[in-house]
Amino acid sequence: MRSISGTRRALRWVGNGLLVMMLVWTLVPFYWMVVTSVKKDKEIYGFEATLVPRQPTLANYTRLFAKTPFVLYLRNSAIIAISTTLLSLVFATLGAYALARLRFPGRALIARGLVFTYLVPPALLFIPLFAVMSVLRLVDTHQGLVLAYLSFAVPFSTWLLMGYFRSVPVELEEAALVDGCTRLGSLVRVILPMSLPALAVVAFFAFTQSWNEFLYANVFVNSVEVRTVTTGLTLFIVEDVFFWGPMMGASFLSALPPLVLYLVFQRWVVKGLTLGAVKG
Repeated sequence: MRSISGTRRALRWVGNGLLVMMLVWTLVPFYWMVVTSVKKDKEIYGFEATLVPRQPTLANYTRLFAKTPFVLYLRNSAIIAISTTLLSLVFATLGAYALARLRFPGRALIARGLVFTYLVPPALLFIPLFAVMSVLRLVDTHQGLVLAYLSFAVPFSTWLLMGYFRSVPVELEEAALVDGCTRLGSLVRVILPMSLPALAVVAFFAFTQSWNEFLYANVFVNSVEVRTVTTGLTLFIVEDVFFWGPMMGASFLSALPPLVLYLVFQRWVVKGLTLGAVKG
C-alpha cells in the first residue's frame, strides 16, 4: 500500500509540474506583449533592453489609437467574425440535423466529405477561392471574407453537432412531433436546448478561427477600409524596421476578444469538449 501511495504521490507531483510548465508556456507570451507595449524605445532596443519596464508609458497605445486605423481593423474583424459565427451556427445546425435524423441516399458520403473538406489546407484553396471571389466581385469586401471563412467553419461545426444530435433520444423528438411540432419546431424546442454546450463550442471555434485567420484576409483584401486586425499588424513592419511597441500593444488587444469570450463561456466550452470526447 505504501508503494502504491508513493507512486500516486510521485505521479501527482509530475502532473503538477507539467501543468506549471504549460502555464508558464502560455502566460509568458502575454507577459512579453504587455511589458513590451508599455516600454519606451530605449528599453526595447539595444543594450538597455529589460524584462521589467523601468518607466512604464502608454505612448505606444496613444500612438496606436491616434495615428493608426487600429480601431477600424478591430471593427472589421468583429463584423467578419460575428457574421461567420452566426452563419456557421445556422448552416451547421441545419446540416447536422439533416445528417443525424433524416435518411436519404449519400448521407454517409456527405458526412465523411465534411471531415475531408475541413482537413484540406487553406494554402490549397485560396487560389480557386480567389477566382470565385473575382467572378462574384467579392474581392476586398466583408462578404467575401465571410464566405471564405465559412468554407472551414461550417464543415467542422456540422461534424461536431452531428454527434450531439445523435445523442439526443429520438423518443423526445417523436413525442414533440406527435404533439404537433414540425421538424423545425422539434429542432428548436427539443434538440437545441439539449445541445447548448455543443453550440458554445461551435461558436467559440468559428469566432476564434475567423478572428485569427491571416491567409485569406491577406489574399482577398487590399484596401485599408476592409483590412482585419491580423493583416493590420503587418503595417508595423516597414522594410527591415519593426515597431515593436505599437505592434505588441496591437497584438495584446487583438488577443483579448477570444480570451474574454472563452472566460465568459468557459463552463459550456469545457463541458462541450468533454462530452464531445465521450459521444463523438
